[in-house]
Amino acid sequence: MFHVEQDEPDLLANAQRIFGDRFELAERYHHSLSTDGVERGLIGPREVSRLWERHILNCAVLGELIQEDEAVVDVGSGAGLPGIPLAIARPDLKITLVEPLLRRTVYLAEFVETNNLDNVLVVRGRAEQPSVLQEAGGADVVTSRAVAPLAKLAKWSLPLIHEGGRMLALKGASAQEEIDRDRDELARLGAGNLEVLECGRDMLPVPTLVVKAERMPRASRRRKNR
Repeated sequence: MFHVEQDEPDLLANAQRIFGDRFELAERYHHSLSTDGVERGLIGPREVSRLWERHILNCAVLGELIQEDEAVVDVGSGAGLPGIPLAIARPDLKITLVEPLLRRTVYLAEFVETNNLDNVLVVRGRAEQPSVLQEAGGADVVTSRAVAPLAKLAKWSLPLIHEGGRMLALKGASAQEEIDRDRDELARLGAGNLEVLECGRDMLPVPTLVVKAERMPRASRRRKNR
């Protein structure tokens, strides 16, 4: 089986549907990644031709799984994926980008300030650090993309959301295998109701695969461990 690239006009039409009246802002982000992002080593040169499909739209469709006005923490945000496309597509969301590397946080802060993304906060640090937990904790949703294996990701992510909050991890074709492999450890960490979801089925040649896990209430965890 082989993959056929979607035509650029179709991708741009879908981008306009996803971003609506903020499409121009999405175009600015695309331009920034393809120029400044490449120069700073945040995006590989070979990725430029597929920024819309593989990166920007792949991330923006995650908004299908997030409710109105929710607080979102993006762990290991890197060049702002998925946090910035999500913030552009969903200005109702409050999004915190968490990234430990200085050069990346400088880039993120510059883009956020230059483009008046008032719903975005950039925090430098690791997700597990007390200062990050204090500044970004208590969120409704935590997102990530290509950050770590699922169990390790849950260890960093779950403390950032309240009980009943959701971890949404963008994963590849091995998403279900990761769940099966790490299920016991995920349960020990307090992750439940695990499932693999698809986003952007009508927008992308290949839908975005997302592992969803809820942070279970402590009482529920105690009952399961008896």
